[in-house]
Amino acid sequence: MYVGVPPWDIGRAQPEVVRIADAGGFVELVIDVGCGTGENALELASRGLDVLGIDASPRAIEAAKAKASERASSAEFLEADALDLGSLGRRFTSALDSGVFHVFEDDERPVYVASLATVLEPGGVLQLLCFSDLQPGTFGPRRVTQQEIRDSFADGWDVREIVPVSFVTNLPELQAKAWRATIVPAG
Repeated sequence: MYVGVPPWDIGRAQPEVVRIADAGGFVELVIDVGCGTGENALELASRGLDVLGIDASPRAIEAAKAKASERASSAEFLEADALDLGSLGRRFTSALDSGVFHVFEDDERPVYVASLATVLEPGGVLQLLCFSDLQPGTFGPRRVTQQEIRDSFADGWDVREIVPVSFVTNLPELQAKAWRATIVPAG
């Protein structure tokens, strides 16, 4: 994990995350689940949002903290398990998943969704970006269908929107097809 520069580390926030932010899609407090080296969290913090980025990789968190220090950013970064977000003991109004959902196996998805539910405030919003089944070939992460997203968030959630977007990578030959889903706790 994190040998060299991973394809998704483009040295800036994903353009789709910037578009969501420009449209007011994040309200503080924000958790960036699977933040990697922190570019999305740093972008959101630069907009005045209170942001916590978490990742299971100590190396990624170390890099994110170094970037935050270099940029005098208020973004906070912690090593944590996306499958046990409740252990953070904190709640958030907005959550970002940019490239995490698609890494989980079928049996892990319900655990992840339940984990998100422990930290997202009622009335909060999850912005989810995942690799799409529309992506041709076999290189890269597991492909996800819209139905898989809907099925995973069927109990206790309202999937408001799923639209096709792209992940920008640092590999010119791979600009990956993705889904952006806006999901809120039901009720």
